[in-house]
Amino acid sequence: MKKLKDILTEIEFNLKNGSLEDHINSVQYDSRKVTEGDVFFSIFPYKDKGEGYIKDAVLKGAKYIVIDEDIDMVFGSNVIKVPNVREALAKSCQNFYDNPERKLKIIGVTGTNGKTTSTYMLKEILEYSGFKVGLIGTIANYIGKTRIPSANTTPEAKELMQLFRKMADEKVDYVVMEVSSHSLALSRVYGIDFIASIFTNLTQDHLDFHKTFENYFNAKVKLFENSRISIINGDSEYCSRIISKCLGEHYTYSIKDKADAYAEDIKITSRKSEYILNYMGQKETMTINIPGKYNIENSLGVALACLKIGIPICKTKEGFNRLSGVSGRCELVSSKYSIDFDIILDYAHSPDSLLNVLKTAREFTKGRLISVFGCGGDRDKTKRPIMGKIGTDLSDFSIITSDNPRSEEPLSIIDDILSGITKDNYIVEEDRKTAIKKSIEMAKPADVIVIAGKGHEDYQILKTGKIHFDEREVVDKIIKELF
Repeated sequence: MKKLKDILTEIEFNLKNGSLEDHINSVQYDSRKVTEGDVFFSIFPYKDKGEGYIKDAVLKGAKYIVIDEDIDMVFGSNVIKVPNVREALAKSCQNFYDNPERKLKIIGVTGTNGKTTSTYMLKEILEYSGFKVGLIGTIANYIGKTRIPSANTTPEAKELMQLFRKMADEKVDYVVMEVSSHSLALSRVYGIDFIASIFTNLTQDHLDFHKTFENYFNAKVKLFENSRISIINGDSEYCSRIISKCLGEHYTYSIKDKADAYAEDIKITSRKSEYILNYMGQKETMTINIPGKYNIENSLGVALACLKIGIPICKTKEGFNRLSGVSGRCELVSSKYSIDFDIILDYAHSPDSLLNVLKTAREFTKGRLISVFGCGGDRDKTKRPIMGKIGTDLSDFSIITSDNPRSEEPLSIIDDILSGITKDNYIVEEDRKTAIKKSIEMAKPADVIVIAGKGHEDYQILKTGKIHFDEREVVDKIIKELF
């Protein structure tokens, strides 16, 4: 329990009634979890769900309701008015959990693609350097070696502070975290001081949420307004715009031009990438056990961040060597089978990520490049025809299938994908398991199959709900049946 005045520290507010000396049981934003004596933050607009949630919270015993709208409250609860309820929620959670973020060195990674790979690289390097590391991201959260399931790429403010509290209590030194555009737009990381942040890239995605690309950019750039050190991809067309928003030190990396850190003599195979890191005249050969120029970009950003926070270049090099790969990120799953073609799983679910993984695969494909992909339902529809064109243009043959259709009809999504295709090198197979089987059946020696869209996910989301669907298991069963 904490006094209301302690929870509201450093927050501008207007207490309509009640007392700052009141003891508060917990901070809540989900009315279903409210118990007697809680303070409830109404993060939805009053006329859009908010009214019902407030009523529900009061009935369950909420002592205070926090709002940022001028509304006529008739529910009999104490009211606190703030300028921005989401920012107030973030700050209140920090106060309630005794500001655990101040005890941690937090490194953020944002961008359309590359966040997960970059955070896993950072974790490996920092652990090899002798630090205890926490990780927050898409695949899972970690406190040291302990794995904790992840619901969102970046948790809501309360869950984030609960994680930080556990990390601080368990003497974590560094936290590396994926910082999504949603979390920045919704103030989940508001008030957090990042010792360093990395910008990977910015391409089309999440327009179902942000509505415009400018909104998407403006969300991303917030991270660099709260970072002591900003590491920016110098090859991005948004580099200079982001640098103009940086309030701390800023540095760039590149695989095309000279920068604070840049790559020379790049070599890529189906199993690894190698290059010479040139850091302010100091050169070191780096090997990462993931193929692709875009993964070299990710590693450059990570290496530069590590160097700027004081990690020796030798530790960074060995950290890269120790990381065998990242689940669902250009993951070669066929190496354990006695087959003469490759199968790669990748999370690519945006135009740029699909482009990157197929271009990477093309570099080491000696036979045909076969792609299997779809698009998610209830998400940005404008990217579907773009991905259709990219997939078929860059592949010798494509199988268009279902991804996570959610509430939409799979064939309707597929029709949207087909509208962008101008070639005839594809078939449609709605059932994803059958699509994967067909790709393996048609594979010949030296071919490469890229199964894109789900990567690390072990489920599929249908109109009827979530079902178990792990593509590693699917591939394993098919290969054992066929070979």
